[in-house]
Amino acid sequence: MGRAKMLLVEDDAALAELLVYHFKREDFDVVQTPDGEEALLLAQETPPDIVLLDWMVEGISGLEVCRRLRRMTETANVPIIMLTARGEEEDRVRGLETGADDYVTKPFSPRELVARVGAVLRRVRPGLAGEALIYADIEMDTVGHKVKRSGSMVPLGPTEFRLLKHFLEHPGWVFSRERLLDSVWGHDSDIEPRTVDVHIRRLRKAINDGGRPDIIRTVRSAGYALDSEGRL
Repeated sequence: MGRAKMLLVEDDAALAELLVYHFKREDFDVVQTPDGEEALLLAQETPPDIVLLDWMVEGISGLEVCRRLRRMTETANVPIIMLTARGEEEDRVRGLETGADDYVTKPFSPRELVARVGAVLRRVRPGLAGEALIYADIEMDTVGHKVKRSGSMVPLGPTEFRLLKHFLEHPGWVFSRERLLDSVWGHDSDIEPRTVDVHIRRLRKAINDGGRPDIIRTVRSAGYALDSEGRL
């Protein structure tokens, strides 16, 4: 597995240092700058595998950096995750419309961000991200079709396996039953949305066996999410 090259654009020196530490520990090759203009030059000289981009940076805005990265041939397809202190839906939508692949709202835990970066890389650069999906104490071997929790094997049926895989690829995201039906069962599926609840119950029973904490959150009137910290 090759080392993933990350460009971190963050002007909060303490946060940048913390993120560099965490991602280097995960074997990322990290280049960091607080400046939007410099970020564009660095990205052009050595195109990264992923960009972590703060909404508010020195020089030009994070949104403008994102827009220009998308226009440059070298970085048109490089995944971009925006870091933002703004939780407003409208701002998040603007970030995604500008070309960001994902966003993380501050404050966030570095572990959550590492998981998000891994999830985005797996979708666009499978070779870099390896074959294991890991979140909290759950580990999935996507090739060997095995799941472990706290080191113990968890027996799952094929549908529960696909459901858990989808959650592991999008840690912290809330999915409605309809979205899960589309993503896990496929667009042509004529399965009832309530069937999702049955499979969620089966998945919970399997991964929570032995009194382990429930890692799947039910978000009222919204759906389900994989969330180890219970913040939803």
